[in-house]
Amino acid sequence: MGNVEVRREGPFAWVWMNRPERRNALSLEHLGDLLAAFREVGESDARGIVLGGRGPVFSAGHDFGDLADADAATVRTMLETCTELLQTMQAVPQPIVARVHGLATAAGFQLVATADLAVAAASAGFAVPGGKGGWFCHTPMVAVGRSVGRKRALELAFTGDPIDARTAAEWGIVNRVVPDADLDAATLDLLERATRGSALSKALGKQAFYRQIGLDQPDAYRLAVEAMARSSQIPDAREGMRAFLEKRPPQFE
Repeated sequence: MGNVEVRREGPFAWVWMNRPERRNALSLEHLGDLLAAFREVGESDARGIVLGGRGPVFSAGHDFGDLADADAATVRTMLETCTELLQTMQAVPQPIVARVHGLATAAGFQLVATADLAVAAASAGFAVPGGKGGWFCHTPMVAVGRSVGRKRALELAFTGDPIDARTAAEWGIVNRVVPDADLDAATLDLLERATRGSALSKALGKQAFYRQIGLDQPDAYRLAVEAMARSSQIPDAREGMRAFLEKRPPQFE
């Protein structure tokens, strides 16, 4: 995986986009490497995942060097591979925190919006710049539009103007903004808190959340009731309830 570096640090895996000379632009090869990395880590015993970018920016989005003269079939393959990556990120059992610095634009922004959680450096910026050019950001807006309200999503899409990290936090795109020097520590702090408790319970919860979030309310409740009833029978759920009643810390596998 020449475009991606995977490092294990204790219970967590760090997945680094590693094309700094191309501003971590997402070529088809790079997308394939990211997909392989998330599949590998998803099947490991890592409790959480950080997604970051080497070099001056998080990611500049799709690599136009691969696309400027490509036919529709080639572009479709790249977009389908990107979609498979994003769906895999939400399917793996571990919580994923995007560690965002510099710029996250177009499909790079899409990665941030797809991650379960996100922490941004104060100097970070976010944009879907297709509105300024000739190729509208259709696929990035699937994820971005599910993170912000319709008016804000369309402002981003139509104008192509960047927003700063504070605005991104206000709009619900990132969980928090921290001084640049504190980015790694704040990312780890959030991931450590997000991975407390039963890993199995959290994996089931993540799966059910993404299944219900696109449903209307009655269907969402039907799915959630069934998921919660079934998950009440796992050993970790029983242990958590007993520990609460017995006023002791739970002991999970």
